[in-house]
Amino acid sequence: MAVLTRSKFSILVSIVFISGFSQGMLLPLIAILLEEAGTSSTLNGLNAIALYIGIVLASPFIEKPMRRFGYKKIILSGLVLVTVSLFLFPWWKAFWFWFALRLVIGVGDHMLHFSTQVWVTSNSPAQKRGRNIALYGIAFGAGFGIGPLMTRLASVSEALPFLISGAFCLISFFIMTFIQNEFPSSEGVKEAGMNTLGRYREVMRAAWVALLPAFGYGFLEASLNGSFPVYALRHGIPVNWVSVLLPSFVVGSLVFQLPLGLWSDRFGRRKVLLVCLFVGFLAFTGTLLAGSHMWIYLLLFFIAGMFVGSLFSLGITYMSDLLPLHLLPVGNILAGIAFSSGSMTGPLVGGWFIEAFQSGAFVYAISGMLLVLLLVTYFHKGTGERNESQKNVV
Repeated sequence: MAVLTRSKFSILVSIVFISGFSQGMLLPLIAILLEEAGTSSTLNGLNAIALYIGIVLASPFIEKPMRRFGYKKIILSGLVLVTVSLFLFPWWKAFWFWFALRLVIGVGDHMLHFSTQVWVTSNSPAQKRGRNIALYGIAFGAGFGIGPLMTRLASVSEALPFLISGAFCLISFFIMTFIQNEFPSSEGVKEAGMNTLGRYREVMRAAWVALLPAFGYGFLEASLNGSFPVYALRHGIPVNWVSVLLPSFVVGSLVFQLPLGLWSDRFGRRKVLLVCLFVGFLAFTGTLLAGSHMWIYLLLFFIAGMFVGSLFSLGITYMSDLLPLHLLPVGNILAGIAFSSGSMTGPLVGGWFIEAFQSGAFVYAISGMLLVLLLVTYFHKGTGERNESQKNVV
């Protein structure tokens, strides 16, 4: 097994940070620009899910190219798609053109994240896998949180945020060229004689429960960004508090991501996941009792971020423990599909709950989802983990 050196890991994490930065910038920036152009809220929402459609479309076709060309070339190809798309945004301000560009960015981002996730999970020692994936999650989360600040530059020039983000991606491309290419393990594939469909079936059989946190995180993230502002405004939560509550969730997730990763290395992924889902369920359910006390809302959102803001990284780490090395590429593909499915389902379910119920509608949707994940994970008895002697230290 190749050694995941500290310098290589640092470069991969920095690229993930820049990817998170570009995604975090695009969501609010394009929503604002389309709103100012008179685009309906329905079409604005449709444009927002283009990125997730791109992820789903790319997923079935990404494993074979990575096995053939290696991690590095797939990451570089993804960076090219994202960089070119970002530079093209200012050229033509049209709804369907921007929709197509966001879809291409979804494909590029998935190529980038898929390759880096498999690279990190495959080459991290078991006793440090949780820590490494936590740092990966922190990098993306920090970039995603900083990205929206770029919307302020749109007042100077609408093109400026796109150009700056594209320049960062271009820098990432040149940095990535200095890393030596590596390939995922294929020994198990040859020994088992599995075809593509067989590998998908085996991953679902062995690690389906570890894909649920990815779905849950996508559902949660999209619901918070898409449905919560609507719910808040309809229930008397001031706009200025909405702009504080959502970042408090992000801050909580960044603060606690590394400790949770370290604890999962020590106490086991499943136990830590159960605690996170339970505390997250209590925190969101507790908002039903907060009334008009905004500071209680703030505390509960921060606590929720601390525990369920790391669901994706914990799920990826848990999945990596359950699968042999040769199945990690397929596992990461299915995790990406699960995340995208949750991201597209969350706003739809949240919006339907807001329309169908009165008070507490948004909370019912999120708390209900977390409760289902908690119960399924608790009653799932599969605890097998691959036993490997990995001595590589990052």
